[in-house]
Amino acid sequence: MELIQNIFEYVFENKLILTFSVMFLSLLTKYLLVKLVRKYAKNKGEDRRDLINNVKNFLNLVLIVSLLSLWAEEMQTFAFSIAAFSVAIVLATREFIQCVIGFFYLVSTRPFRIGDWIEVDHFVGEVSATDWIKTTLLEVNIKSYEYTGKTLFIPNNKLMTSPIKNLNFLKRYATHHFIITRDQSVNPFVFINKIIENAKAYCEDFYDVAVRYNQMIERRLDITIAGPDPHIKISTTELGDTEIEITLFCPTERAIEIEQAIYADFMGHWYSEKDKIKSIGEANK
Repeated sequence: MELIQNIFEYVFENKLILTFSVMFLSLLTKYLLVKLVRKYAKNKGEDRRDLINNVKNFLNLVLIVSLLSLWAEEMQTFAFSIAAFSVAIVLATREFIQCVIGFFYLVSTRPFRIGDWIEVDHFVGEVSATDWIKTTLLEVNIKSYEYTGKTLFIPNNKLMTSPIKNLNFLKRYATHHFIITRDQSVNPFVFINKIIENAKAYCEDFYDVAVRYNQMIERRLDITIAGPDPHIKISTTELGDTEIEITLFCPTERAIEIEQAIYADFMGHWYSEKDKIKSIGEANK
């Protein structure tokens, strides 16, 4: 008992050993808690990345506060000794300080959560982690709604000065636009109703869910968005070509699949109609 007491007295008297002990206990606690949360999330089939990220940041804060409290006197003495260089130090660490302030800005305003899709300076990605210095994004190709495999690291100070677009609703359902451009040799109004019918058929299996999701987005954002029925608009380009703009409200992972199916239908009808016009022209010769 006396030996253990002597060990504790020695540890608490030696700040260097105490510092390493506090760091070790903090890192061990963080490792065990993260492992426990991940195991719980895996068993429940839930996404707990946001909770894991908050646990890591909280324990990092506790560690920093503990170390600052432990070395407060030494840091105060050190601060007085370098008072003449304080301005230079602030200027040298300005970007770092701005990133830390940006972290508190993100925590207080909560413009996004872990797992959300966001756009910052034309970079789009899924938020995978945040810390005191940076926000980590898994890059997403917004045109195909697929991960590119690239990882983006955005300094937190950038998030204070740049607009942040939260694209979280696009993660499940998207208002998908695409345009088909052809010459004016064929009148698309001849078969456009068939294209609309086929587009509705492609969306039929998720129509009820799309209606509810569409209404939920409209209630939360207090706006009216297109959907869930497909919309087709026919116009012309500046060069006089026919332009067919199609808008779909569909599951994000099926947007490209449905787009290609409508493309195939349109091209089939377009070439079929062109062959008819060609046959009539040859018959009239």
